[in-house]
Amino acid sequence: MKLKQISVFMENQPGRLAEMASSLGNAGINIMALTVAESTDFGVVRMIVKDFEKAMKILKDKKFTVRETEVLAVEIADQPGSLGKVLKVFAENDLNVEYMYAFVSRRQDALIVFRFDDIEKAIAVMKKSGIKVLTNEEVLALTK
Repeated sequence: MKLKQISVFMENQPGRLAEMASSLGNAGINIMALTVAESTDFGVVRMIVKDFEKAMKILKDKKFTVRETEVLAVEIADQPGSLGKVLKVFAENDLNVEYMYAFVSRRQDALIVFRFDDIEKAIAVMKKSGIKVLTNEEVLALTK
């Protein structure tokens, strides 16, 4: 159920993001989901990729500062109010969402990537509540 997310820490400079994306693209690595957060001097790129180990090696070889983070991909109905219902379940169970971002797919339902401060508790709450958490295999199969 847990996905390996790559977090890349980089300076806010022209071309640095392009260098990262090009390095992965040139190696045939598909970025399946991505979000960028920034501060004044640095940015954090978080992504889900098809070949995690290969991507980590390439980025380290290119001198990027990278870290592995565990996240969950959650399936919700693609209709108004669905996200609010899921977030309400999290709130009622004292789950803290550290961040989240959309995952584009060809599925009928929406996929959201979540990072929780207690991932094991999050998995248990979602199982109990009937919220669908995709396995790593299900996520990787989305870009065949």
